Amino acid sequence: MNDRQPYSCLCCSDSPSAAFSRRRFLTLAAESAAALALFPGLAYADSVPTIAYESVPDLLHLPRDVYFGECSGVSFNSKGHIFVLSRGSSIGPAYGAAAAQLLEFAPDGRFVREIGHNLYAWSFAHTVKVDRHDNIWVTDKGSDMVIKFTPEGRVAMVFGRKQEAADEETGPLKHPNPPLPAEPGRFRQVTDVAWDSADNTYISDGYINSRVAKVDKDGNWLKSWGERGTGPGQFHTPHSIAVDAKGLVYVADRSNRRIQVFDGEGNFQRQFTIDVPAPPGAQPAIGNVPDEATIAAGTFAPGSPWAICISPGPNQVLYCSDAFPGRIYKLTLEGKLLGMLGQSGKQLKQFGWIHQMACPSENVLFVAELLNWRVQKLMLRPS
Repeated sequence: MNDRQPYSCLCCSDSPSAAFSRRRFLTLAAESAAALALFPGLAYADSVPTIAYESVPDLLHLPRDVYFGECSGVSFNSKGHIFVLSRGSSIGPAYGAAAAQLLEFAPDGRFVREIGHNLYAWSFAHTVKVDRHDNIWVTDKGSDMVIKFTPEGRVAMVFGRKQEAADEETGPLKHPNPPLPAEPGRFRQVTDVAWDSADNTYISDGYINSRVAKVDKDGNWLKSWGERGTGPGQFHTPHSIAVDAKGLVYVADRSNRRIQVFDGEGNFQRQFTIDVPAPPGAQPAIGNVPDEATIAAGTFAPGSPWAICISPGPNQVLYCSDAFPGRIYKLTLEGKLLGMLGQSGKQLKQFGWIHQMACPSENVLFVAELLNWRVQKLMLRPS
């Protein structure tokens, strides 16, 4: 890969993906004057630096006869312990099996323990995060629940409710469009969590409800905002969420191919996109090269945010990953693109659908991959 890649402005390229971006930009502008004013399109640079990096080999050491499935989540605590949420330990029929397992590793990669073995909420693993008090939080897309564990691994709080096994209509949730009205305290395919300095929790909810929920440190439901749509403050699969040192909430609005920013009360602040075309000959991690219709759907468009994380201060940066062409992007909190790295593949330093990232520092990343069933630790060497 060349040291510098061509950069595409939202408004000045004739490629199919850029043409789609132009159409989306004009649609957003027509829907809202605020969208036109606050949708910058990152049109201030003509090239993007490629960031050099290494992947730490042989990172995590599983016990004998224990295996990762799709690694959907990774996080770390104040002691440097690494937590991996995996769709391993699958139990049940081939289709509809429960697939969630939470494993803890020491900083040197040594296996420490499994947390929540056979937990009632385990259904289909989505993300894991550790708060500043070393509590461990898991979102489970299959059971529609968020679980807070103490540092000792005991259940401290539960949010949402799993469908009753005795109910004759229990089964996979439907996806009506528009979705049915959301309810306080209930989730439908919840995706991620983040916290502010007052220990309020922000929950991205998710594949169906398309909103952000806020609860206080005691678990009391405070509010939610958002609905299905493409305008500012609307979502289509809010898939990942992060909070910066100032308390601003960043939401990876995946199918809308953008990152939206709000204050802690849900007031829209700004939004930005990542508009770098896939390099010539880029191959997806699986499936066909996305055509224009697939790109228009958002999820597999270049720059569509699957996972975001924000590094610690004082000079915070935001990292974002996409599924195709399988890159990680480094941005300022205002959305200025600083650099990028990676591509799809199965070798170290390549990625197969990064589903969650953790940022212990500006130049260290942990990435959890679905297709490669692993976690990589990346050491960045920016110029």
